[in-house]
Amino acid sequence: MVLKIRMRQTGRKNRQSFRLVLTDIRKPRDGKYLETLGSYNPLQAENNFTVNTDRVQFWLDKGAQLSDNVRALLAKTAPAFIKTYQAKLEAAKVKKTAKRRALKKAKTGAAPVKKVAKAAPKAEVKAEAAPAPKKRAPRKKKEDAS
Repeated sequence: MVLKIRMRQTGRKNRQSFRLVLTDIRKPRDGKYLETLGSYNPLQAENNFTVNTDRVQFWLDKGAQLSDNVRALLAKTAPAFIKTYQAKLEAAKVKKTAKRRALKKAKTGAAPVKKVAKAAPKAEVKAEAAPAPKKRAPRKKKEDAS
C-alpha cells in the first residue's frame, strides 16, 4: 500500500477548507483516509495552517510521500521541517547511487576479458529466385437484371 499525505477538501461551495490526511493513493480525493494530520483554511488571514509535525515525520519515516501542495504549505510554515526532509531524501539518493556504482564496478571488474577470435569467412549462399506471384483475373461486373 502506497501512502500519501495530501489535502482533503471540506467546507461548502466557495468556502473551501482542507484537512491534511494520510491516505492510500488509490482512494479518491475526498474518500477514506487513515489519519488526520492537520488543517488548512485559505480564507483566514492568519493562523490558517495547523499541522502535527510529529505524526507527519512518523509517517514519512514509514515511507509515506508528500503531495506537491502539502510540500509547498509545509515549506511556507515549517521550513526547518522541509529542510530536514529534503536532506534525508538526498542522503537516500546518494546511498542508492553509491550502491549501484559499487555493484557495477564489481560486475565489470570480476568478469574475465574474453578473447575475440577471428572467424573464418562464411561461404556465400545463393538464394534461389522465388516464383513471381500469380496475377488475378479481373472481376466481372454484375449486369443489372432489370
